[in-house]
Amino acid sequence: MSAAEEALVRAVGRIMMVLPRTIDADMVREAHLPLSEYMALMHLSEAPDRRMRMSELATASLVSLSGMTRIVARLEGEGLVQRVRCDEDARGLHAVLTDAGLARLREAWPTHLASVRRHILDHLGGADPAALTSILERFAT
Repeated sequence: MSAAEEALVRAVGRIMMVLPRTIDADMVREAHLPLSEYMALMHLSEAPDRRMRMSELATASLVSLSGMTRIVARLEGEGLVQRVRCDEDARGLHAVLTDAGLARLREAWPTHLASVRRHILDHLGGADPAALTSILERFAT
C-alpha cells in the first residue's frame, strides 16, 4: 500500500467513526431525536403504506434486529410507530409509521439536513457529487 492509499484508508476509517456520531450529536441536541430513530422514521416514511417488516427496517437502517426492536419500542412509546402482526406471517411484525411519527420526522428533517450539509456537503468543494456517489456506492456492494 502506498502512503497515499494508506492515508485514504485511514481517512475513510475516521469518517466511518466520526460522521455518524457527529450527526447524532446534532440531532439529539437540536431535534431531541437520535439519528437511529430518525433513520427508522425516514425509512418507514418512504415505504409503501408507511410500513416495513421489522427485519427489513433493521437491514435498511444498518442495525441488528434486536437493536431495531429497541428503537421501535422507544418510538412506539412516544406514539410515533406502531407494531402490528403481519397478515401473511403471524410470527412477523410490521413497524408502521403513525401520523404523529410522520409529523415528528418532518419536524426533525431541517436539523438533519443542516447537519448533513455542515458535516458532508460543505466539505466537497468542487467535487462532483454524482461521481462521488458512484464511488461510495461500490463500497456497499
